[in-house]
Amino acid sequence: MAYAIQWTRSLVFIIAVYLSIAVVGLVLFPWALVSRKGARTGCMSVCHFVRWAAPWMIGLKTEIRGTPPDYECLVASKHQSFLDVFMVFSVMPAGKFIMKRILMYSPIVGQYGLRIGCIPVDRGKRGAAIRQMVEAVRNGAATPGQLIIYPQGTRIAPGVKAPYKIGTAVLYEQLKQPCVPVATNVGLFWPKRGIYRHQGTAVVEFLEPIPAGLARDVFLTQLETRIEAASNKLNEEAGFHAAQN
Repeated sequence: MAYAIQWTRSLVFIIAVYLSIAVVGLVLFPWALVSRKGARTGCMSVCHFVRWAAPWMIGLKTEIRGTPPDYECLVASKHQSFLDVFMVFSVMPAGKFIMKRILMYSPIVGQYGLRIGCIPVDRGKRGAAIRQMVEAVRNGAATPGQLIIYPQGTRIAPGVKAPYKIGTAVLYEQLKQPCVPVATNVGLFWPKRGIYRHQGTAVVEFLEPIPAGLARDVFLTQLETRIEAASNKLNEEAGFHAAQN
């Protein structure tokens, strides 16, 4: 019975989230078209709604640890579900994402993403994607702020190992800016697929910045080591222990 109740609450919550995206997106769309501030306000409104509604609708609290950057930098975040997208963006004064090109054609979401300065890339085309990212940075297509990238390229469930891709290191090298690693355990509560959302406290943790100027391989090793260690610690704090190989 408890499972059925939580599943139902989760379904209602998911519907509410998508309704908020549609309503906020449509209401603020004219403003978003003429002003980046309008687009950012719309995105922020949805993020804050999700974080406000989750505790009382499904019993899921959200917690931000560390110091979110308010300066120009690369933000390399562990990505486990859509919840970490909402959480990370909600505390970024000028955040924008490296996003899948296909999202450009999504109603509302695509246009808002472009208006806040997101950089679309072709997923699955490694060389082309890296060239697109680098070219966008060189041409100034990326507006000033915090460029958020997922170094593993997609959502990865807690406890699952996946390589950190070279694209993040190439961007780090090109931007010549510090990189802020971000760890999380949100996938324990809001999984990649399915409706059920677990109760608890989902955490996103901003770690100490990696300074600009490191060699590409040194940077990528530091990034993976820091993010994985911190994410594993958050998982264990929530009671999850990955299977040992």
